[in-house]
Amino acid sequence: MPTLKVTDTTGDTVAIDAHNGLSLMEILRNSGYPIAGACNGSTACATCHVVIDDDWAAKLPSLSNDEEDRLDSVVNLQKNSRLGCQIEMTDTLSGMALTIPA
Repeated sequence: MPTLKVTDTTGDTVAIDAHNGLSLMEILRNSGYPIAGACNGSTACATCHVVIDDDWAAKLPSLSNDEEDRLDSVVNLQKNSRLGCQIEMTDTLSGMALTIPA
């Protein structure tokens, strides 16, 4: 089973199981992380904002126009900021590291 390395808002890093076909938002929610995902993955908000580790950012699909528009509203935007709802887990992404920003 694929895994993700998640650093939470307190700085703790944990490896979690990640099922293929689910979005990062769904995986994080299912693992008990406080990801609001207010729009349930319809790219209408930015409450599933995550920051992808530099080593993994280039392996992800490009941002859609909608995702880029939503990220413009993020206060603590970083160069590898993404919406968790827009990244689908695959075996290729197993081991990916991400941070849930405070």
